[in-house]
Amino acid sequence: MNISAFFPCHNEEGNIEELTKKTLFVLNEICEDYEVIIVNDGSKDKTLEIAEGLAAVDPHVKVINHEVNKGYGGALKSGFYNAKFEWVFFTDGDGQFDVNEIRELVKLSEKHGIVTGYRMNRQDPIHRKLNAWAWGSLVKMLFRFKVKDVDCAFKLIKKEILDKAQLTAEGAMISTELLAKAKKMGYTIGEVGVHHYPRRAGVQSGAKISVILRAFVELFKLYKKLK
Repeated sequence: MNISAFFPCHNEEGNIEELTKKTLFVLNEICEDYEVIIVNDGSKDKTLEIAEGLAAVDPHVKVINHEVNKGYGGALKSGFYNAKFEWVFFTDGDGQFDVNEIRELVKLSEKHGIVTGYRMNRQDPIHRKLNAWAWGSLVKMLFRFKVKDVDCAFKLIKKEILDKAQLTAEGAMISTELLAKAKKMGYTIGEVGVHHYPRRAGVQSGAKISVILRAFVELFKLYKKLK
């Protein structure tokens, strides 16, 4: 198996070096060939500087730089469409997942087009858990797919799905769009429980009102299009 792994990063100077090195180690053990792509999404800290330093010493590391923040969906699309291998893995740059568990996703890759993690004990504030539950319930009802953790940022995806899906979401709606379009195209989705850890550095931004509002606008556009 050859894997392109990437991380969307916005102000993750305290997390990106350790995450990159761990991912390189795991992929070197399980892949014939691999790459790690760091997508710097308009960071104001030293994320870009650290990423470029990592790329300078390891040819498996690539950096994509957004001068201006494009949002979560925009950062994911840059990773998806710049990946060169037949399987694409992504997780967030905040280091809240254990990349060693990529191995668990790989075990199901022969049976499914997408293998997604679900957080067994989500380490987020209660309001984020409630928001995630409400959002997940809504999108699963609208698009009729059964996934325990829609927005879990720990997914392994066949590149052909990404090429066919032509994702458009710029915000947090992108995981819903990916799963809904994959189901509509006839691909199956496998699930694996993964561990989730508290953020050790940086500040989360996913619960901003602007992020939530954009997600709902994109949600109903997608529902209208797929219906």
